Amino acid sequence: MSKVQTSLRLDEDKFSEAKEILKSLGLNFTEAVNIFTSMVVANKGLPFDVRIPTKEFKNSMDELKTKNGQSFKTTEELFKDLDS
Repeated sequence: MSKVQTSLRLDEDKFSEAKEILKSLGLNFTEAVNIFTSMVVANKGLPFDVRIPTKEFKNSMDELKTKNGQSFKTTEELFKDLDS
C-alpha cells in the first residue's frame, strides 16, 4: 500500500489537546487519522452519526452557556422537579 502526504489546517489548541489524548491511548496523530480514514471507508461514510441539532437541544445549550438554566442544590431536588 502506497502512502500519500497531506496537510491539515486545525485549531491549534484542539490539535494539542487531541495529541495529548491520543498519546495517552498509545497513538500518534497520524495513526489516529489513518484509523479514522479506514473507518470512513469501512462505513462508507463517517463512523459516527452527524445530525442537525434540534431546537430544544440548541435552547438547552444556550441555557448552559449563559448559565440561565435551572439549577438544583441536591439530586433530590432535581428528581423531584423531573417527576413533577
